[in-house]
Amino acid sequence: MFHGLRVRLTLWYCGVLAAVLVLFSFTLYFGAQHFLLGPVEDSTAGHAGEHLNQWLLNSQDDACSNFSNQGGPGGPPSAPTGPFRPEIIACFNSDGSLIQNTSTAQLPSAFLTNNLAKTVLQSGQPTGDIVNVGGTDVYRYAIPVPALSGQGYMGVVMAGEPIQAQENALSSLLVLLLTIGGGALLFAAVGGLFLSNRALQPARLAWANQQRFIADASHELRTPLTLLRADAEVLLRGRKHLDAEDAELLEDIVTETNHMSRLATNLLTLARLDAGSMHREHEVIDLSTLAQEGARRISALAEQRGITVLVETNGDPTVIGDPVLLQEVLMALLDNAIKYNRSGGKITIYTASQKDQAILEVRDTGIGIASEHLQHLGERFYRVDKARSRESGGTGLGFSIARGIAQAHNGTLTISSEPDQGTTVRLVLPLAQETKFDIEERTPGSMPSLPQQTM
Repeated sequence: MFHGLRVRLTLWYCGVLAAVLVLFSFTLYFGAQHFLLGPVEDSTAGHAGEHLNQWLLNSQDDACSNFSNQGGPGGPPSAPTGPFRPEIIACFNSDGSLIQNTSTAQLPSAFLTNNLAKTVLQSGQPTGDIVNVGGTDVYRYAIPVPALSGQGYMGVVMAGEPIQAQENALSSLLVLLLTIGGGALLFAAVGGLFLSNRALQPARLAWANQQRFIADASHELRTPLTLLRADAEVLLRGRKHLDAEDAELLEDIVTETNHMSRLATNLLTLARLDAGSMHREHEVIDLSTLAQEGARRISALAEQRGITVLVETNGDPTVIGDPVLLQEVLMALLDNAIKYNRSGGKITIYTASQKDQAILEVRDTGIGIASEHLQHLGERFYRVDKARSRESGGTGLGFSIARGIAQAHNGTLTISSEPDQGTTVRLVLPLAQETKFDIEERTPGSMPSLPQQTM
């Protein structure tokens, strides 16, 4: 239990940290992208606007030539900085065809593709994109040139600037964030396991003390309860010498001591299951044989209630486990199937093997269980019909014990029910050939037979 809780705490801690890191990395990366690429996009848009004005005020030839770094057309050309100048200009006419000039002859074809220009002519809105030119990323910004008549467009001016340095910086930032984030999560997982183990240490100690107290108290209570019941039964043998009221009181004492003895035994069994100290034999068990034996043991009580018990088998459901404990699970399920059945009803014990699983089901045609109670079954001392369960001697621990025994055998115990239709309890265990146990030597007399459990 504490191992699973430790893992869940660590997973929650890592999940919260991962969400914080993702949010921080997302904000940092896109913030850096905005601050690095924003000025380049604004600068490129400004250059495109200047060339648009030259086209409208002067001529197409002036608009489609590169400006110098010194601030205007016609000045001395600037020295190249890498594979491209700080400003790259290309112009397209009204049908999206490239307007050739001395500048465009020196530009790579990847930059001169007219897909962006056609998009701008169709939408009439300035648009930008990024293209890779000779291994260098370039940001392109295209703006339509309106016709002097006010109808349509004379062409498109497209400006570009290299952004490879910014892209490299963003790539380095992304790698850094992934590396730091992954390392932080790994460190958080290791540290979380250590811290959760330290944090749960007091709870683990308190749990162990509680289980030891329950086991010791239950064990100590069994002897005086047994003596008390024996004394009351001895007195009842002389019933004819007792007043009627005294005899009834002694019968009540016997009934209540039986109930308390079952409760003490159940608590002791649960404490051992929780502590993992319940001794289990590892024997090959045929569930169909187990079902037949359970039907035989319960047949007399079923006949008194007018209930029919059937056994159905499909396949060879063989498991490895403790026959006494598994028999106790079956008897507890059958006991409840009879208690909450109707006169003339039916109980079916079904066993089967499916793939690597052995299945044992107990089906009844009883009163069923409402859906709001199903999720609480297995909780200790939880009883659907508290008055009826108390009258029949139930303690609300039987299903908890049955589920604990199933889990101790690497199996599961589930229940499904419909009101006024009946209930089905399904026990699923690993098949014998698929089960791997560390076989323990059995010490003679070390596994006492447990009394029948009731839910």
